[in-house]
Amino acid sequence: MNRFDYDVAILGGGSGGYAAARTAAAAGLKTVVVEGGAEVGGLCILRGCMPTKALLYAAEVMHLASHPGPWGIRTGKVGFDFKKVMARKNTLIGDFADYRVKQLNTGKFQFIRARAKFLDQRTVELTSPLPALRGKGRGKRRPRKITAKHFVIATGSMVAPAPLPSLRETGYITSDDALTLQRLPKSLVVLGGGAVACEFAQFFARFGVKVTLVQRSERLLKEFDPDAALEVERVFQREGIRVFTGTKLVAAQRKGKLKTIRFEHAGKEVSVSAGEILFALGRVPNTASLNLENAGVKTENGRIVANHFMQTSVPHIYTAGDCTGPHEIVHLAVQQGEIAAHNIAHPQVPRPMDYRQLISVVFTEPQVAFVGLTEKEAKARRIPHLAASYPFNDHGKSLIMEAKDGFVKLLADPKTGAIIGGACVGPAGGELIHEIVAAMARRMTVQELAVMPHYHPTLAEIWTYPAEELAAQIAIA
Repeated sequence: MNRFDYDVAILGGGSGGYAAARTAAAAGLKTVVVEGGAEVGGLCILRGCMPTKALLYAAEVMHLASHPGPWGIRTGKVGFDFKKVMARKNTLIGDFADYRVKQLNTGKFQFIRARAKFLDQRTVELTSPLPALRGKGRGKRRPRKITAKHFVIATGSMVAPAPLPSLRETGYITSDDALTLQRLPKSLVVLGGGAVACEFAQFFARFGVKVTLVQRSERLLKEFDPDAALEVERVFQREGIRVFTGTKLVAAQRKGKLKTIRFEHAGKEVSVSAGEILFALGRVPNTASLNLENAGVKTENGRIVANHFMQTSVPHIYTAGDCTGPHEIVHLAVQQGEIAAHNIAHPQVPRPMDYRQLISVVFTEPQVAFVGLTEKEAKARRIPHLAASYPFNDHGKSLIMEAKDGFVKLLADPKTGAIIGGACVGPAGGELIHEIVAAMARRMTVQELAVMPHYHPTLAEIWTYPAEELAAQIAIA
């Protein structure tokens, strides 16, 4: 051990990296975290979960205040101060980021601000961080090289490059840029149909921006079931968002103050012009600068290949978070970081990752969430299942709330009734899905869920209806 500077060197100080660091340090391993980003905190805090959800909540308040009629309430014209909307978000994110910096500087492990790249399987070279970082959060000792017995790579992801040269020439903003806007554009073309694209499309539309969304796939939110995606698309169109799916980008150009996107749709070429373009066609692993080939770490399209123990192709090098996937979700990054560090500290009793309870949430309105299997995946994998749904427009509490869009769905094993998946498209969907998360964690059946007490009137009791339907089908069978 003495021939290495550290037992564990962790590259990246975001959610996955910090989880690995505190787990390794708690196990008594000499640990260092190397962070070379322009800011400390990771994607979730700085440019992902937290800032976007702060803005989406503001948009929801704006929308409710602007549509009070169903409750018999009258208001004057509802206005907003966009600078204050962004300032509140900045304050929240500043507090979250400051707390992460404190966590990284507790002294339980060393924290170095530098960019790292592998020289060989046991050594990384540290170079000076970006100029903006100098003098901020730097460790006392800044070696040019460090060695470690084990590594955990948790360097996250970055915005994917634009697919068209003309789009790069025309110019666009990314989701990162959208979080720092000082003023709203009058009109916007959103390229993409995933979670980021949909969330930003609705945010901008609810603040008065004329939004057009252009998606390559045949529907929005392609990871979800078609009925969920169609529900979101229906609401978007009701709120004035133009939606084009099944498209192929052709070109982009700028003319005066307008930017134009040309794309193929339904056998024709369509042009849409707007004041700005939001490029939201996904993210890619942030691994290009690590020189992973020097360490022999295998990648696929930049993504670090790892087994269920979070071990890479090099046994003493582990990974966690968006740089490895397979899902870019923060709670999974945390679990991966913890498992990587545990398996380094306790190789005799390794723990695997379990994606059986995969959870995904999109914070549009209605919110879209699922856990476990989707119906689409169950069919594709030929997994025997029964499915039942129930709509919010026939449910007491959601009628009271005037939240009539969407439904809940349960999937169950046709023989045992075990719950193998759940989906919620509707009010507080990101919260409601956790009832099914808990049920699946305890391996409950639909029969057990159907008889579990639920207070009336609540949103949560809607789960009992599909549970009762499935329980009856299984009893008959």
